Formats: sequence, C-alpha cells, structure tokens
Amino acid sequence: MTAFPPVLLGTSTKMYFTHGRTLAWCRAVAEIARRHPATVGGSAGLFMVPGYLSVPGALEALEGTAMVGAQDLAAEDFGPFTGEVSGAQLAELGCSLAEVGHAERRRLFGEDDAVVRAKTAAALRNGLVPLVCVGEPDRLAPDAAAQECIRQLDDALAAAGASGLSGPVIAAYEPQWAIGAPEPAEPDYIRSVCAPLREHVRSLPGHEGSAVIYGGSAGPGLLTLIADAVDGLFLGRFAHDPAAVEDILDEVSALLGPDGTGTISGAGGAHV
Repeated sequence: MTAFPPVLLGTSTKMYFTHGRTLAWCRAVAEIARRHPATVGGSAGLFMVPGYLSVPGALEALEGTAMVGAQDLAAEDFGPFTGEVSGAQLAELGCSLAEVGHAERRRLFGEDDAVVRAKTAAALRNGLVPLVCVGEPDRLAPDAAAQECIRQLDDALAAAGASGLSGPVIAAYEPQWAIGAPEPAEPDYIRSVCAPLREHVRSLPGHEGSAVIYGGSAGPGLLTLIADAVDGLFLGRFAHDPAAVEDILDEVSALLGPDGTGTISGAGGAHV
C-alpha cells in the first residue's frame, strides 16, 4: 500500500517563474483540482515545488488541493548557515516534502552522495517526505540503469537508516540524459527501469507507503504508456501551462475510470 493516491503528479518550477507567475499558476491549478474528477475522487494527488520565496504563497493558494514542498533543504536544522533554509523551517510553514539530489544540484553546486545522504536524513528528521532524485548520467542498458538507481536510493537513505529515521519516500527517476530533452526516454526503457526500482522501494523497511515517479521531460500522453510501472509523474516544463496538468488528470480518469475505481495492472495505491 502507498501513503499517496494511486497516481501522484507533481512539478518543480525551478527558477523559471517569477513570484507573481508562481502564484497565478497555483491559483489556476487549484481551481482545476477542486473540480476535476481525478482529484475530487482521490485517484490523483498533486504536489508543487516552487522557489523558496513563493513557498508561503503556494501553501495558501494550493491549500486543500496539492502538497507543497521545496526544491532543496539544508543538511542542518539550525545554526550559522547563511542563505540556507532548513527542514525545520519548511515543516513549520506547512510543507509536505523536500526535493533532494537533483542532477542540477549535483552538477552546478557540487552536491555529492554524502550531501544527499545528509539532506535526505534532514527531511525525514523533520517529518518531510524526501523527493529523492535518482537516475543514470549516461544511457545504460535498462537493467544496469535500474541497479544504479537502486544504489543511489539506498545510499541516499543510508544515514537515515543509521539514525533510525523512517517515513515514506518518493523516488523520482530522472535519467540525467533525458532532463530538458525534447522527448522523454522511450516508454519501454522507463518501464524496464522503474518496475524493479519500485519493487525495491516497496521492500524498504521503515519506508512503507513509498512511491516511484518518472521525471525527465515527462508530459501529457506518457502516463498512459508507463502507468503499470510507476506511481505517477514528476512533470517538466510541459506543466508550466496549467492546461497540461488538466490534460494529465484527464489521462488518470481515463485509466482509472470516471469514478476512480478502475485498476492499472501492477500499479500502486489502493488499486493493487
């Protein structure tokens, strides 16, 4: 069983949006979520990860319609860390999750496995769901890519495990070679990586209710092709248009039926 709805859909705005555009997006998506059968009926759950400055406004605009998180968090909870934002502060505001280990954080800011371990533990320590990004830098055979993602996730959770921390995790599979690309990885490739990754995630002691979602140029139409191997999508720039979010919610309704009681073979959530 998962701690999340059968299908989890989320997006990070990175640094694409101004504060005003972020709030306008949140209001538009909240309006969609309040009326769409997939969200009203519980088939789909939404999350949004804005820039730090927009977190309070996003929490207000999306209240009752989507989880809100942060694109990063500090490894420490308090102290002399100029410019950092801690998991304790995010939790106090009402955030539900924190993104950890994105390929851009690794490439642009030098975050290595040790930093990812510390930040994953910080999220769990403060009651936040770590949105742990995993993915191979270069294209591999699917079985090798799956093993690399499993290695990355286990390493990210190592410090948390040593400290006895528990709680659900979202593993976001983003093959680094597909991030920002015009098209996602091929559906069969995604399924071949995510199926064993999800099987592993579901076996993690202390992290019951965890989920695996696919990112990396994910957009409308993809979920239908990979729904039996993932628990949702981490949407890219396609979701910058709220109408695209509605399109994917329409996909969820088509997959699970108008009342949300259908099944996706092998999929997560209450429909297993």
